[in-house]
Amino acid sequence: MRDPADAAVAFVRLLRQAGLVVPVDATARFVEALDVVGVSEPDDVYWAARATLIRHAHDVHVFDLVFAGYFGGEAIEVERPVAPDMVTLAVDDPDAGDDGDEVVDADDSIEVRFSHVETLRSADFATLDEHELAEAWALIERIRITGAPRRSRRRVSAPTGRVDLRRSVRAALRTGGEPVHRASTAPGERFRRVVLLVDVSGSMEPYARALLRFAHAAVTARSRIDAFALGTRLTRLTRELSRRDPDDALARAAAAVEDFSGGTRLGEGLRTFNDEWGVRGMARGAVVVVLSDGWDRGDPDFFAEQMQRLSRVAHRVVWVNPLKATPGYAPLARGMAAALPHIDAFVEGHSVDALEHLSVVLAGDAPE
Repeated sequence: MRDPADAAVAFVRLLRQAGLVVPVDATARFVEALDVVGVSEPDDVYWAARATLIRHAHDVHVFDLVFAGYFGGEAIEVERPVAPDMVTLAVDDPDAGDDGDEVVDADDSIEVRFSHVETLRSADFATLDEHELAEAWALIERIRITGAPRRSRRRVSAPTGRVDLRRSVRAALRTGGEPVHRASTAPGERFRRVVLLVDVSGSMEPYARALLRFAHAAVTARSRIDAFALGTRLTRLTRELSRRDPDDALARAAAAVEDFSGGTRLGEGLRTFNDEWGVRGMARGAVVVVLSDGWDRGDPDFFAEQMQRLSRVAHRVVWVNPLKATPGYAPLARGMAAALPHIDAFVEGHSVDALEHLSVVLAGDAPE
């Protein structure tokens, strides 16, 4: 019997080769569905795959051919419903209640529901207008990130582990000196520090505001998260982004960054970070996230040297590139090519969905 996860990954790979767009989160949902229905019944597998992997109606024909070729058997024919007399498009309003819904006769029409929020999640930030960006900001503010957990020196109570002599003796005093209850401790856990290095150069202008919003949501949500702006120089923004009001925080951050939408010297910025903060302690054992398209005006060899210094002290180095989602993209920029050998994860950062996936990657709960 084939493993459901292996079967799902191989099938998705064939769909992508056939030209279908299948996001990483859709693949994860398909794996979860196969864990429930198994892979023994073709009908169950078909509907589990179609419900989780298909995004557009015009992809069904190609999907059926790939499914039949991979899982065997004939593709399932789906009976098409008779066209109704009238089709009503209903747009979901998250602020609307059920009392104001209009009742439509089901015999004469069919209602098609459309969620603007779900469409907005996968939209590229560079394609959104000001109104849509404002809605995207609200979604980004809900994202919460944590570093991967690590073992702490602080010990906590546990059912098994090292004997806690003090608590055990204290418990024995309550039972006449008999050690009836033995207390134990085990190493606790704490989250690793997360450091965000946001490229605010001119080439990142379509995405810089969104990524700074993401940094603000991260900094205000919990401690042990620091944020910096990367341009022609390095600017620490942790204090500015710690303001609860996002508009106020972004305004203060923009005022603090003198080279906003200017040039890019990633190597110089990383050297400053390594010398003044990173190697001295901030990056040691931390998850360092570089949010940049990789365009650099400096020496790529010097940049690679600074990336190597950073990777030696950091627990993980994650690179977030908004251009990675562009069809046909290849990491050919000098800075990006120099950084690739020294990073642990290379992910997208062009949409709300991509930033939500990044939060899962940072917590260590998802593949890169």
